[in-house]
Amino acid sequence: MQDKVEKITALYQQWGGHAPDTIDVLQQAGSERRYFRIWREGRSVIGTYGANIKENESFFYFSEHFQKKQLPVAHILSISADRAYYLQEDYGNISLINHLEEQGECPPVYELFKSSLAALARVQVLGDKGLDYDRCLTNKEFGKQAIMADLLYFKYYFLDALRKPYDKQALIDDFEALSTYLTHTDHKFFMMRDFQSRNIQVMEDRSVHFIDYQGGMKGAPQYDVASLLWQARANLSEGWKEQLLTDYMDALEPLLGKPLNRTAFVSQYNGYVLIRLLQVLGAYGFRGLFERKAHFLTSIPLALRNLRAFLRKNAMGISVPEFDKVLQLCIADEIIEQFTPVQATEETPLVVKIASFSFKKGLPVEDKENGGGFVFDCRGILNPGRIESMKTQTGRDKEVIQYLEQQTKMPEFLHSVFDVVDITVADFIQRRFDSLMISFGCTGGQHRSVYAADALARHLKNKFKVKIELNHWVQDAKNWINEVVKKEV
Repeated sequence: MQDKVEKITALYQQWGGHAPDTIDVLQQAGSERRYFRIWREGRSVIGTYGANIKENESFFYFSEHFQKKQLPVAHILSISADRAYYLQEDYGNISLINHLEEQGECPPVYELFKSSLAALARVQVLGDKGLDYDRCLTNKEFGKQAIMADLLYFKYYFLDALRKPYDKQALIDDFEALSTYLTHTDHKFFMMRDFQSRNIQVMEDRSVHFIDYQGGMKGAPQYDVASLLWQARANLSEGWKEQLLTDYMDALEPLLGKPLNRTAFVSQYNGYVLIRLLQVLGAYGFRGLFERKAHFLTSIPLALRNLRAFLRKNAMGISVPEFDKVLQLCIADEIIEQFTPVQATEETPLVVKIASFSFKKGLPVEDKENGGGFVFDCRGILNPGRIESMKTQTGRDKEVIQYLEQQTKMPEFLHSVFDVVDITVADFIQRRFDSLMISFGCTGGQHRSVYAADALARHLKNKFKVKIELNHWVQDAKNWINEVVKKEV
């Protein structure tokens, strides 16, 4: 990571004429790209590293093309000679999903969704004019081949992971029929491909800007609308979804220069909603079931309920019997329950006691009769305390956190810890046990163990809603001594 920081710093200095004051390494999302917020004199830009040069080139080309048409997309400021690093305008860290989660479904948030869809229609139609689709990352068009790819993504990474019987050849035949049916759409423009609320940045003036469209191609405009309105995490109400679809068609029609056949448009939209929901399930299956990333695992039941809500109200408009059978299998109660974690309630007696400690000073002791729990040794992780700038810091300081997340095996270590601990926490909630102790030790009880204990506390609280008692034995003792000294002084 240090070499990436040095190269993005050099690019910034070349662009701005000055070295930055500070650089924040931003949390990695679903992609392999790395993002940095670069500060100087209170102003910031975003630095990005992407190892996939072809993907970068598509992003650069699309951004330049859309910028010329004054569309609300990324503004590229500078690109490195090797095309792996680039700077772009910083549109802040508040996305549309942040507004929805903080405020819920209310008129101001509705207006943000409405304006986002109006801006989307402009990007799709105006951005399509003069666009060289040979510059796309993968397919030039979201046609039959791309639709089949999404359906197979769902099959291999989610459906097959369920280990349930079905007629594989009959399902492939149904996939072929559905993808052929959806290919014959009335309108094709630029398709963003991953148009969801976390990729819509909201500025202070309530204007919106779009990011993460490097996978775009020519395709049906309904796909992007489906991506936004049926995003599992957003969980929009039926009323909002229906009215926002109407708002989108109202914004699209004037750009077409002719009347929009709304009945046909909605029928085709329903087909693309289904494709998008299944593509998302495939992504969650890959990231969660295969890569073991907790966030994606916990998103699976949301996506399944989303799919069930859609199927109960909408028909595909084509006979695909084996596909129908498979979809009903996926939305069965037993499958949704399989992926839904047990969660604590106010009446649940379980308290999970999480501690960090120093092996030099001995293990924390649980005074309960039954005792038990876990002790994890963090000493196999590189120690930030060996680096001069971090010696006096703790696992709660930004530099230490970035070091552990980006330059050590801590993420892999914690994924394994989560897998082991989750089994016991779920069992203890169901059996109404009242206590579980989990401890993380390292050499000094200052860096690795503190970070790991905090990370597990967040994970268990988010996934199981369980009560947590968090104690950093070494750090709490130091803080107590410091407070005593202050009072005596």
